Amino acid sequence: MDEVEETETLKHQEETHKRKNPKVVFWNFIWRPVYWFRMLGDELHWSFVLSVVIVYGINQGLSVGLSRVSTQYYMKDEQKVQPSEAQAFFGMIQLPWVIKPLWGLLTDILPIIGYRRRPYFIFAGFLGVISMLSLALHKKMHLVLALLSLMTGSAGIAIADVTIDACVAQNSISHPSLAGDMQSLCGLSSSIGALVGYSLSGFLVHFVGPKVNQKFLDACKAMWTTLKCREVWRPCLYMYLSLAVSLNVREGMFYWYTDAKGGPSFSKEVVGSIFSIGAVGSLLGVLLYQNVLKNHPFRDILFWTQLLYGLSGMLDLILVLRINLKLGISDYFFAVIDEAATHMIGRVKWMPLLVLSSKLCPPGIEGTFFALLMSIDNVGMLSSSWAGGLLLHVLEVTRTQFDNLWLSILIRSMFRIIPLGLLFLVPRSEPNSSILPTELLRTKKGDDMPESDNIEMAPLVNGT
Repeated sequence: MDEVEETETLKHQEETHKRKNPKVVFWNFIWRPVYWFRMLGDELHWSFVLSVVIVYGINQGLSVGLSRVSTQYYMKDEQKVQPSEAQAFFGMIQLPWVIKPLWGLLTDILPIIGYRRRPYFIFAGFLGVISMLSLALHKKMHLVLALLSLMTGSAGIAIADVTIDACVAQNSISHPSLAGDMQSLCGLSSSIGALVGYSLSGFLVHFVGPKVNQKFLDACKAMWTTLKCREVWRPCLYMYLSLAVSLNVREGMFYWYTDAKGGPSFSKEVVGSIFSIGAVGSLLGVLLYQNVLKNHPFRDILFWTQLLYGLSGMLDLILVLRINLKLGISDYFFAVIDEAATHMIGRVKWMPLLVLSSKLCPPGIEGTFFALLMSIDNVGMLSSSWAGGLLLHVLEVTRTQFDNLWLSILIRSMFRIIPLGLLFLVPRSEPNSSILPTELLRTKKGDDMPESDNIEMAPLVNGT
């Protein structure tokens, strides 16, 4: 007995020594992400982790980061559209994300050659490549055709996103304690990809240039049963309203950034670097959520992040009114601070909503239902974008006139506070607990719905 106590004492002393040793602490910090990835690979299968990194990191983060600046300059310099028009067009480009339930429904009920996910990944890839090549190789494409190409490319990204989201949602049900980790992996991959994409975008723009019917009925019935549940529709309503009332005037700020008379006249490289710092802020937001906030109740995180999100909007106001210059802070340095802070807070605000969404998906229709939830969010962002474009139009903010841009920013920042009064729609539950009633978590057995399906993406690597 004494030997056992002595052994435990020695182990305790050794652990205490490791914690106090700076070198040990440093190396533990360096290797911590590796251990985290290894844990996720052991628990969820490495092919699933790799798929998340590819879809969120490359398909979303990198590609969107590379295309955002070039698309904005394309609309501004090639198509010669006004900022209010550009705002509306960018909303149209996001329409494929609004109909994400359709893509999710196809992945849930319509397998191709026995596979429910892989063919849609392949189709999404071809769709995105062909649409973007047609836009890049056509020098003077009509605006309507350009919008169709951009919408098709957006559809390719949306389909791939729906497919991997279905896998994340199903694994969140089978591994509820890892739901936050999976969303952190998604956010981390997306942020790093966006960081690389935005960092390169400005330079690239400068140097290169700018039985199905029955399954359908079963799936619809399951969705309707789920949507009637009070625990589901209330969070959905909050997610939509919290996004819709946050008026988006981003294009007005972008045009002001590049204006030589009323704005700071940032170059393409500078604009790309500012957006890359925003990606850094988003990455910091993911790390902050993963290491500090992921176990906190949904309402607590959403209250403080929404409040800070509204206050962060005032940074744009300080920049546009040139108050930063009176304080001795350069436009570039202040824009970097603004972009980093806004994206960090926005990412922390978004993470609990993603975890909440993954926990609202019933078994069997994870892809369809998660896509439905994400489409609700995209409808909210579309409403925000179009309402922001209308606001810019009413206040007569144009390509060269920015006298009322400060007023649009002030109105937007005030609207961002409104969701604080809607937090009663969000459940008080902890992120690690189940939200859906027990009857909705029962997996349907039989031929009509897939068995456990082990959707952790192993079929992607186990056979061709």
